[in-house]
Amino acid sequence: MQIYYLEIVTGEVDAVCAAYDVANGVKFGEPDAGLGNARTAAMPGGGLVGVRAPLRESEEPVVRPYWLVDDIEAALAAAVEAGGEVAHPPMEIPGHGTFAIYIQGGIDHGFWQL
Repeated sequence: MQIYYLEIVTGEVDAVCAAYDVANGVKFGEPDAGLGNARTAAMPGGGLVGVRAPLRESEEPVVRPYWLVDDIEAALAAAVEAGGEVAHPPMEIPGHGTFAIYIQGGIDHGFWQL
């Protein structure tokens, strides 16, 4: 299992990025419109961590891992079979891949396919 994208939604984007910079020596880039204006940094071993502000007033702060999968449709079907609920169906982000979000056990999870 590999986390490809770790999404952090917060009202304090710059403060969170600065704290990670100091603690881990990472540098976050400029906002990426394709990722909801998340500021991203590379994770050791591949993948990205992205920190962004809520996209709508009702969006709560969350930390959401997106697991790298070969077949996002099959992975999402398996999650649903195990009792998960689809929160966002698979959607391609040009230049980034395809993501989907599901909720299981009251926790947001995601899949990412390159």
